[in-house]
Amino acid sequence: MIAVLLGVSRANFLTLTLVCIALAATASLQAGAATLWSQYLLVTLVALCAHISVNAFNEYFDFKSGLDFLTTRTPFSGGSGTLVANPQASSIALTLAVMTLLVVITGGLYLTLQHGWQLLLIGIPGVLIIYAYTQYINKAPILCLLAPGLGFGLLMTLGAFWVFADKLTGGAWLLALIVSLLVSNLLLLNQFPDVEADRQVGRRHLPIVIGRRHSASVFSLLAVLSYILLLLGVIAQQLPWQSLLGLLSLPLLFMILPGIFKYAEQPEKLSRYLGMNVLLCHLYPTLLCAGLYWAA
Repeated sequence: MIAVLLGVSRANFLTLTLVCIALAATASLQAGAATLWSQYLLVTLVALCAHISVNAFNEYFDFKSGLDFLTTRTPFSGGSGTLVANPQASSIALTLAVMTLLVVITGGLYLTLQHGWQLLLIGIPGVLIIYAYTQYINKAPILCLLAPGLGFGLLMTLGAFWVFADKLTGGAWLLALIVSLLVSNLLLLNQFPDVEADRQVGRRHLPIVIGRRHSASVFSLLAVLSYILLLLGVIAQQLPWQSLLGLLSLPLLFMILPGIFKYAEQPEKLSRYLGMNVLLCHLYPTLLCAGLYWAA
């Protein structure tokens, strides 16, 4: 039972949520806000439940569509395989998805009562993305590219900052956009090994529509843009100069880019670069956290 819950929630990937919330909390500290531990824990709980819910829905719907039986799984793509090994547990996955989504809705409504109805502008799109991502968003290439970043960056990270600081700043928007670009790239690259299988069940994400090599160019553009935003934020004094610590993650990006172009059409050789990209998505925001804490 526990193994199934951990599998369908993809527990090993939930660290990304912790990094996003830590970035929001550190940014709010640097902006002069004092975050209560109770508030921090509640926001973290809601964010983790949102991540678990979208993962569990994805596991359930991919099992029901038969996609899980077509994909070649890697440590970073193709699902967990939990329901393939335990088909009788599909109802558990659906229950977990629904229950954690209810926690998100309940926690979000409580935070809205505390901080104003405007939080619904973040909460409602977030709930829609959680449910619709696997079933509907994956059939719209541009929306499929943007939705993961929107969820983790402009909704989760910016929303958490809003709760912690009770305001929005130019720096918070820039940090959320950086996270958005990183996470959209994370899901984009993870789609490379699944192109053939995804096509068979009607998905239409970017690597299917424009091919892996052109998608690698999109990956490069989004990655470079994330660092340009950091530089512009410091130049415009929306971010402290100490946040330039984020640039220390650039060598990792320079290792990823040649590999994804070289092996774009050989997805079986991409696993190393998928892993490095996961590391980049954690390292870059963590370095930003360190810089913001230094500035605070």
